[in-house]
Amino acid sequence: MAERRFRSVGDVIAFAIGREIEAAEGYAGLAAQASTPGLRDLLLELKAEEENHRRLLETMTFGGGGVPAAPAEDMGLSDALADEPLVPGMTFQELLIFAARKEKKAADLYAGLAGRPDAAAYRKVFEFLAGQERSHKAKLEAEYEKHVLTED
Repeated sequence: MAERRFRSVGDVIAFAIGREIEAAEGYAGLAAQASTPGLRDLLLELKAEEENHRRLLETMTFGGGGVPAAPAEDMGLSDALADEPLVPGMTFQELLIFAARKEKKAADLYAGLAGRPDAAAYRKVFEFLAGQERSHKAKLEAEYEKHVLTED
């Protein structure tokens, strides 16, 4: 990752908004290619969540009372699985793995930024964003557990 320098909280929020827009567009593109209604619905739900995060970031202020926490238990289900490439016709399982790994990378990015000494002024913003991405990952892993790791 190239070194990023943020001059203000506004720069941080603009960066995060850009990431949320990219994610929403990515999920929309996958939904357009989805071969099953269930998969399409999941992708559109993820797209809507990314759009909600963008709207939240656009209206959020980070003064005074701090940043709302977004606790999410990390099941770690996708951590040991191989990265799945983004390809048309992905299976439901492949899509869940791809999306969960993508959310983990986003959470790791924000957590890494939160730990940088030169980003101390923005630590709470980055921690909030990391929590949001961990929450997405947890949701995807719950779907993976529910639909893929079923007992016969």
